[in-house]
Order: sequence, then C-alpha cells, then structure tokens
Amino acid sequence: MSMEAHPMLLAATAAILVTLLLALVRALRGPTHYDRIAAINMFGTKTVLLIAVVAFISGRMDLLDIALVYALINFIGVIAVLRLVAHGEFHSTGSEDIEPGEADRG
Repeated sequence: MSMEAHPMLLAATAAILVTLLLALVRALRGPTHYDRIAAINMFGTKTVLLIAVVAFISGRMDLLDIALVYALINFIGVIAVLRLVAHGEFHSTGSEDIEPGEADRG
C-alpha cells in the first residue's frame, strides 16, 4: 500500500507520535514513581499501536508479530518494575511474612 493513498493512516500515525511525546514528557517529569510507570506503560502501548499502523501502511503483516512480542515484553517489564517499587525486590520467598513458630500453630 502506498502512503499517499491513506491520509487518515498518516494522521493516525502523527497523532500516535504526539501521544508518544506527551507520554515521554510525563515519564520524565513525574511527579511520583507511579506516574512515571504509567507513562512508560502508555509509551509501550502506543509503540505497539505505531508498529501495527506501520505494518498496515507498508503491507508487511510480519511486523504484527514484532508488535505482539513488544507488548508482552512491555507488560512483563511494567509488572517487574511495579514489584520492585512496591516491595524493594523482585522475588520474595514468603518466609519473611511468617513469624518464627507461627507456621506450627496452623
């Protein structure tokens, strides 16, 4: 597909790029960690959308696979960062929550 045949797709691409810029500004300015994480998540989601639009414009549907992989990486990354911010670590064994002798009382 030629890019001249789809002015609406070009307008959508421009709008996605503007929202990417706004998300980047929000990620840099904050003010809280959660605002920054939400902005990075939005940035990743808009990037997936941009890749999908570019795939449609160029006629290369194999780019949709890349968009799906990027979406999964974005999701796992955001969950990991949220866990790090909330708990201060990525993995917890659960034994820190139980007082000594408390597990025996059952």
